[in-house]
Amino acid sequence: MEHISERIQSLSASATLAMSQKSNELKAQGVDVINLSVGQPDFNTPEHVKDAAKKAIDDNFTFYTPVAGYMSLRQAIAEKMERENGLKFAPEQIVVSGGAKQSLCNVILSTINPGDEVVIPTPAWVSYVEMVKLAEGVTVTVPTTVDDNFKVSPERLEAAITDKTRMVLLCSPSNPTGSVYSRDELRALAEVLARHPQVLILSDEIYEHINFTGTFASISEFEEVRDRTIIVNGVSKAYAMTGWRIGFIAAPLWVAKATTKLQGQYTSNPSSIAQKAAEAAYTGSQQCVEDMRVAFERRRNLICSLLAEIPGLKINHPEGAFYIFPEVSAYFGKKYGDKTINDANDLAMYLLETGHVATVGGDAFCAPGYIRLSYATSDDNIRKAVARIADALKMLK
Repeated sequence: MEHISERIQSLSASATLAMSQKSNELKAQGVDVINLSVGQPDFNTPEHVKDAAKKAIDDNFTFYTPVAGYMSLRQAIAEKMERENGLKFAPEQIVVSGGAKQSLCNVILSTINPGDEVVIPTPAWVSYVEMVKLAEGVTVTVPTTVDDNFKVSPERLEAAITDKTRMVLLCSPSNPTGSVYSRDELRALAEVLARHPQVLILSDEIYEHINFTGTFASISEFEEVRDRTIIVNGVSKAYAMTGWRIGFIAAPLWVAKATTKLQGQYTSNPSSIAQKAAEAAYTGSQQCVEDMRVAFERRRNLICSLLAEIPGLKINHPEGAFYIFPEVSAYFGKKYGDKTINDANDLAMYLLETGHVATVGGDAFCAPGYIRLSYATSDDNIRKAVARIADALKMLK
C-alpha cells in the first residue's frame, strides 16, 4: 500500500530539473537539443581544486568530520568573508552543508514555525516556496516585473510585512532574473527591516562572484540588521563545483547552533573530500573565478543583443548570475497547427518540441508570463539557440 505523507504531496516537483530531464530524453532519442534550462556553469572545476581533492583521498580525509564541517574550512570561509566582504564571523558562526540548497533549507526549518510568514520578492528561485511549505510556514510573495528590473522597492517590502512576518528572503544576484541590488538599494531595504526587529533576513548570495556591476553588496553590511541576517553561499557557481555539494551559512551563533543540531540528525557532515576541495577553492588563486566571470559577462552581452532583435520579447539587462528572464506574454493565444500557447509553460514546451531549445516557464518562479534562459553555455550554442527560438516564434500565428 502506498502511503505518501501530506508533506510530500504538498510539494511541487522542481521545474528546472523536470525540463532538464525532458531535454535529456529528447537527446537520447537523437534530437539535437540545446539546453538553456540548467543552472550550472559549463566550465570544469579548476585544476588546483581537483588536485586538493585527490590529495585529500591519499591523505585519508575519509572519516566523519564535525557536523558543521572541518574547522580549517570554516576558518577559510571566515577569512573569505572578512577579506572579500568586510564582515567578521567566527568559525563557530559558519556551518557547512551539502550545497547552498541544504543551507537554505536548514535555516528555514530551524527558524520558521507553522503559520510564520516568509516574505519572498518574486520572481524567485523555484525551491524557496517549497522549503517554506516543508516548514509549514506561509509564503507572502511580492511580485516585481521587468519594468522594475525585478527589484522590490522599500515601500512594497514595508507593505508586505505583518505581525506574523518572521523572515524576508533576498537573492542578489538573482536566480532567475540576473538582477543585482546596489548597496544603496540594500541600504533602503535595511532601513525598512530595521523597524521590524522580529524579522530575520535570509540572504542568498550564491551568485556573488558572477557579477557584472564591478562591486558586490550584502545586506549584512548594515549594522542595524547584521545581528539577524543569515548569509548563504557556496562553491557551486563561482568555482564550477555544482556536483561537489558544498554550501555554507554565515550567521548569528544561535542560528548556526540550531542548524548544526538539525543537520546532525538528518545528514551529518557533508563530504569530507568535497570539503577539502572547497578549502582549496577559498584559499587558492581566485583567477579562475574572474576568468569565468568575464566569460559569463561576454555571454550576457551576446544573448541580450540577440534576444533584443526578436519581436514580442521584453527583456532587462541582467547584471549578474547567468540567466535572462524575458517577458513573453505577447505570444499567448497564438497557435502553431492545433497547438495553442496559453501560458509560459506552453511556450517553453513548444520551444523544446519545435525549436529544440530547453527553457523553463516562469510559473515555477512565481512569475507567470516569463521564461528563464540560462546562458551558461558556449557562444556558439547561444547563437544557435536564439536563432532556433526566433524561428519557432515566427511560426506562431
